[in-house]
Amino acid sequence: MANFKFQILNKEGNARNGVIETKRGKINTPAFMPIATQGAIKFTPIEFIEQIGYDLILSNTYHLLLRPGLERLSDIDGVSEFMTWNKPVLTDSGGFQVMSLAKLRKITEEGVNFQSHIDGSKHFLTPENVIDYQNVIKSDIQMVLDECIQFPESYENVKKSMELSLRWAERSRKYYIENKNKIYGAQFGIIQGGVFEDLREISISETTKFDFEGYAIGGLAVGEGHEKMVEVVNYTAPLLPEDKVRYLMGVGRPKDIIEAVYRGVDIFDCVIPTREGRHGLAYVGSSSINLKNSQFENDLTPLDERSDYFVSNKYSKSYLNHLLKIKDPLGSMLISLHNLNYYYKLMEDLRKSIREENLNSFREDFYNKS
Repeated sequence: MANFKFQILNKEGNARNGVIETKRGKINTPAFMPIATQGAIKFTPIEFIEQIGYDLILSNTYHLLLRPGLERLSDIDGVSEFMTWNKPVLTDSGGFQVMSLAKLRKITEEGVNFQSHIDGSKHFLTPENVIDYQNVIKSDIQMVLDECIQFPESYENVKKSMELSLRWAERSRKYYIENKNKIYGAQFGIIQGGVFEDLREISISETTKFDFEGYAIGGLAVGEGHEKMVEVVNYTAPLLPEDKVRYLMGVGRPKDIIEAVYRGVDIFDCVIPTREGRHGLAYVGSSSINLKNSQFENDLTPLDERSDYFVSNKYSKSYLNHLLKIKDPLGSMLISLHNLNYYYKLMEDLRKSIREENLNSFREDFYNKS
């Protein structure tokens, strides 16, 4: 599509440093997306997200459909304008909710019948109407509707689910191309197949026939663990088209991201920086510390004195421990911001290490960091 372009600028091994161009601006890759599921990044004003330097955020079609509702978004320039974010947005189609809200849905060949987890109202998602919905939301990158399956699951069930996702992908792409003149953003396909290499290979060979603008590795970050996730990415990423964006959905922790970048993945999203931040976990060095612990009660050193970010080098661990104890939302906000800045700097360092061709030593140094 005319308003979407991806270019690889530098490579080291399988790792890539590139740039995605959309209507709303450029995204430097590898990139991490903060999560604004319902049009808000929890406890973090959007101005701070811009100041940190993020180019792209993620929102969710299913959740926006329920609240605030598409009518409210149709009167303005979609969710971007609604939340005063003038940069690109990627929207998940609701495929993950097919799994996470399993008790409230019924899957058929046609699509997914949902009962709202908020008020019990009924909704029907199809491969076609989620494209219409994402158009109202005006997302720069639209994900197709797929079925994300639990882990562990039997080979037969994963195969059946993957084949359904393929049929939906074909319908999605057909509808997208037929309506291309009124579609706002690019469309990404999703690779499924669980932890089974042969199913992943089938999913890739069939999905890539539809020539999407980018490809996501789905069905991970569902409980399979770091080693298994790396193993799947290891045999999946290299089979994806070289000239298309590769997106690892829902991943993850810093070491997950480093290992996936090393294997050729370009974009990521995860709730970890803000979810763990709200619960007092702050990323420092190559691990995290729990600021609720009593050992930090009298620790007047900054959260991370090596950081140039004001939250990290200004507020003491003792003060943050106090805010968490008294349940003041400021504590959750500050630690979330610290974590989001940590993740942004990690991506910046990864891009730099690929440009300078020293990703291997960056990985080693990271794991040796305290």
